Amino acid sequence: MDERGKAEWADAYLAHLREQRKLSPHTTAAYGRDLAELAALSGDTPWPALAQADVRRYAARLHGKALEPRSIARKLSSWRGFFDWLAGHTALAVNPAQGVRAPKRPKTLPKALPVDDAVRLVATPARTHAAAREPAELCNHAMFELLYSSGLRVSELAGLDLHYTKDAPGWLEQGSADVTVLGKGGKRRTVPVGQAAMAAIAAWLAVRPAPADGSQALFLSTRGTRISPRVVQLRLKAHGLATGAPASVHPHMLRHSFASHLLQSSGDLRAVQDMLGHATIASTQVYTALDFQHLAKVYDQAHPRAKLK
Repeated sequence: MDERGKAEWADAYLAHLREQRKLSPHTTAAYGRDLAELAALSGDTPWPALAQADVRRYAARLHGKALEPRSIARKLSSWRGFFDWLAGHTALAVNPAQGVRAPKRPKTLPKALPVDDAVRLVATPARTHAAAREPAELCNHAMFELLYSSGLRVSELAGLDLHYTKDAPGWLEQGSADVTVLGKGGKRRTVPVGQAAMAAIAAWLAVRPAPADGSQALFLSTRGTRISPRVVQLRLKAHGLATGAPASVHPHMLRHSFASHLLQSSGDLRAVQDMLGHATIASTQVYTALDFQHLAKVYDQAHPRAKLK
């Protein structure tokens, strides 16, 4: 099969995608670009002569050009689809793209705020004097303090009730200063609540109206119904912008900050795992990298010989 033959097979496959599978012009064009790149990488080698080792080498070459692993995975998927189709029209013995995987994406560290920035974010109200603050502002302050104090997921925070009932997904225990929540996998856990968060919750409860939906929800929207995770996200983002936070903050960033700062102070990975509700220690170990970053920064700033060449 010569170069012309390769192009004809590729065109026939693209026509199949347009006419038989009814793919959009945009999607079909993307498949065409992927096949054109495969044709360029394979040169004079006919389609049926390509081996798995060849396709693996092409993927490695793309990776060497700094193409993102996600993009390489998409190309490999396109190539697999083409060779599956080609096998039905030629004597292709095996799909050379089958079993070839894209390089693994590097794990990104969770974004955590520095300690001072996190404390400033959750402790700074929209207005200084509590007597002048609206109930919604007191509700926000209590929610943000609690997110950072106890490392809750935003869904866990929104699901909290004032007290225990048999149907409550989570609840606050004011006497023991802790919250019990229902996390991922239906796993319950109890997490301590710090003094600052308990004080903010008390200020909110002093003005909390009766819920309009008849629920026992701890945190309410301006309509008097249980607050939704999305509303918490929007309120925290707006608060971060209003108070000059150094990043676009979201509830999970406060959870990451809670874990990172607690690990920096205690070094107790198992305790952090329990408070986050992670099923395995591997999920929590990512914060040890954040901890090392903190230690490395302290070393560079403090050690008299750290920056010597």
